Amino acid sequence: MAAWLDDAGLDEDAVANLVLAVSEAVSNAVEHAYEGPTTGTVRVRGEVTDSTVCVAVSDFGRWRVPPAELTSRGRGLLLMRENVDQVLVDRSPAGTTVTLRVENGREADVEGPHAAIGHEVLVQEVSGGVEVIVRGNVPEHAGPTLRRTLTTLARGGSVPLTVDLTEFGGQTDGLVPALHAVAEAESAAGNRLTVHAPDGSPVRRALMQLAAILDLRRRRPPRPSGAR
Repeated sequence: MAAWLDDAGLDEDAVANLVLAVSEAVSNAVEHAYEGPTTGTVRVRGEVTDSTVCVAVSDFGRWRVPPAELTSRGRGLLLMRENVDQVLVDRSPAGTTVTLRVENGREADVEGPHAAIGHEVLVQEVSGGVEVIVRGNVPEHAGPTLRRTLTTLARGGSVPLTVDLTEFGGQTDGLVPALHAVAEAESAAGNRLTVHAPDGSPVRRALMQLAAILDLRRRRPPRPSGAR
């Protein structure tokens, strides 16, 4: 695959990132799609255009959601999302197809080494998922940091995530795109992001535009007893 991508004209970093993501997708299919002694096929198909490279990894087995515990396992979707521009997951009774897309000329998120974040994230594992409290403000430059944090906690979308914004500040320029990306990742893996925000608050009004892809609720969940 690396040789094929080199011939297609991709730069060295894009080749390395895509090969890593494809390897992870194939490994996940090999390890999880077929149970016990069952044998099966994993198919990899790629296409290069002038602006995009797409690689689809398909199996014909059964999707299995990883456990919610914060372990080193089950991070395949997270790794894929951090190395390519777009990850699409199509699950059906006939199998799963993961499509990885890289745009030619991709530029990484740029954040200054001393950029002020202005928010904190408190985390607790719960039965069947992870709950977090986000406090403070998320200006535009801090959005990618929050997105990566939440996506990591959600294992790329494969673990259900609840975000409590009842103590959030008023600066939402970075919050809305971060939650939009996390909600899409959750949806792609068959989950749905839940967000708690007070009635009439600026953050709730800002998130109304995302109501179609996340569950926006009013009540506040119990405060994590062992939050960190």
